[in-house]
Amino acid sequence: QVQLVETGGGLVQPGGSLRLSCAASGRTLNVAWFRQSPGKEREFVSVISWGGSRTTYGDSVKGRFTISRDNAKNMVYLQMNSLQPEDTAIYYCAGDPRNGLIYLRPDEYTYWGQGTQVTVSS
Repeated sequence: QVQLVETGGGLVQPGGSLRLSCAASGRTLNVAWFRQSPGKEREFVSVISWGGSRTTYGDSVKGRFTISRDNAKNMVYLQMNSLQPEDTAIYYCAGDPRNGLIYLRPDEYTYWGQGTQVTVSS
């Protein structure tokens, strides 16, 4: 049984930082973060391969967000710095059990967490 559970969301002022965590259990996975705000499509944020050697970022977060993982703890992290109001969204972690390529589209991911709200506001 694969389970993904996100934690770490909250309210932060513009320019602030948050770290999201995704507890990923059940099998080895490439793990991605997506986000969705009201009225918008789910947007790719970042992805990390199972071994951690490959990462990719969406253009809107490049240079501000960092994805990492600790497989000994079955955890994936998203460090978010220089947050702006446009980063406000529900953030989801998603898992893909396939080896090889890492994917940027949400329909490529089999497993999803319940999401955690991030609000950037003064």
